[in-house]
Amino acid sequence: MRGRIDSRWCSKRAKKDENDWAIMSSRGAMFHPSIRRQRGDSPLHVQLYDRIRQAILTGTLPPGARLPSARAMAQEACVARGTVDVAYARLTVEGFLVTRGAAGTFVTGALPLPPRGASLAPVQPQRAEPRAREALRPFRIGIPAVAAFPVSTWSRVLGRHSRRARAADLAYSDSCGDSTLREAIAAHLAVSRGVITHADQVVITSGFHGALGLMAQALAKPGDQAWIEDPGYFRAHSALLLAGLRLAAVPVDAEGIDVARGVALAPNARFAFVTPSHQMPLGMALSLPRRLALLAWARSSGAWIVEDDYDGEYQYASTPLPALKSLDDRGLVLYAGTFSKSMFPTLRLGFLVVPDKAREPLARVANLLHPAPPLALQRAAADFLGEGHFARHVRRMRTLYAERRAALLRALDELGSPYLQIEHATSGLHLLVRLTGVRDDAVVAHAEALGLAPGSLSLHQASPAKERLDGLLLGFAALPASRARDAVQRLARAIELARQHRGKET
Repeated sequence: MRGRIDSRWCSKRAKKDENDWAIMSSRGAMFHPSIRRQRGDSPLHVQLYDRIRQAILTGTLPPGARLPSARAMAQEACVARGTVDVAYARLTVEGFLVTRGAAGTFVTGALPLPPRGASLAPVQPQRAEPRAREALRPFRIGIPAVAAFPVSTWSRVLGRHSRRARAADLAYSDSCGDSTLREAIAAHLAVSRGVITHADQVVITSGFHGALGLMAQALAKPGDQAWIEDPGYFRAHSALLLAGLRLAAVPVDAEGIDVARGVALAPNARFAFVTPSHQMPLGMALSLPRRLALLAWARSSGAWIVEDDYDGEYQYASTPLPALKSLDDRGLVLYAGTFSKSMFPTLRLGFLVVPDKAREPLARVANLLHPAPPLALQRAAADFLGEGHFARHVRRMRTLYAERRAALLRALDELGSPYLQIEHATSGLHLLVRLTGVRDDAVVAHAEALGLAPGSLSLHQASPAKERLDGLLLGFAALPASRARDAVQRLARAIELARQHRGKET
């Protein structure tokens, strides 16, 4: 967060908080929360979080040390108080800090920290900086427009719940998630995705992969067979293999997953993992006949359908399609959603909508192995939805992403490369371009050397194919329209370098 800076904060500290710093100095080395404000640096709240966390881990701030109040820390670091609130809240929910009411904020006393003076690698806060820049390289898929997220609003909502925690909030909470967030998600899905559910059928998870792990451990046995889309989301495929499932790679065509081929390949599969709203990576929506056929197969075989609502919020030619779950009247579909792209990836907050017959095994595994994220985070997300901030943000992002998508399409059209064929999908946060005469992995390698981060289509192929799928996934959500032409020119250079290298090899 690049919060507003009040110049008065940088000139002096509040006198009543001077003892905070004296206590810290008497118990360890003085901690200086220096913040960098150069272009490209990490957000201020991330920098402050990193500095305090590292000071705790190295013993500079020992267990039991009292931190300055948010106001005093803001003055010391020359940042807005909201910036400090966000950093303190994150450190609190992660267990590094504990708040004791009017007494203040303290380093948790039970942390297993190294002794003071132990040999540790020197602190280099700027090391996180290249990673942050790399995550925002042009064409990176899976990264939304984080710079456009209303950080100040989110900080205010999150700070509200961090500061007003009651004693009961510090005990163990419902492992399936806080009721306020589950109710808010149920209300949101009814309006935005056509999914009619109730709070008891919603389970809060740590992102999509948390939902995937929960389902695999609660409903699957090693050796169970599962349909997957081919090509499909390779990270999900790897996770399912890790869980011991046998995968049946079902081809995808212009209508989505080919249900008839799936029945021929694995008629008794236990699961079907699909992305019906925006197929990952090809981008089409699952047609209505295929949706009905998939539900009919699941009903006759007793299988579960796992719906990953990938980029379901973002349609550009029409209103968002209803979820497959909206057609499920037999309790066959487990609907998985996440706020990683609609809000920001590090939130790691997701959810499952589950049929009643699946809730008990999922709740049991959640209680033992997959508890819900921190309570303050959940309640802040509930307010963010309930107060209308989320809906307003998504509406703004649809407009912004449509502009960025159009700018990237113009730049690609202007390039007129004979080696690129654009697939004009009307949803999602990336474009697919097919490659001819060059391998996509070679282009990706040269593109990375030029500061780009396109995805490789062939990486998503689930099984050895007679025809290799060479193409690039070009994320546009985090690429400003003004930078699209430059990014495409660099991409063209990467393609030319890959072709030259291929020519030398042959």
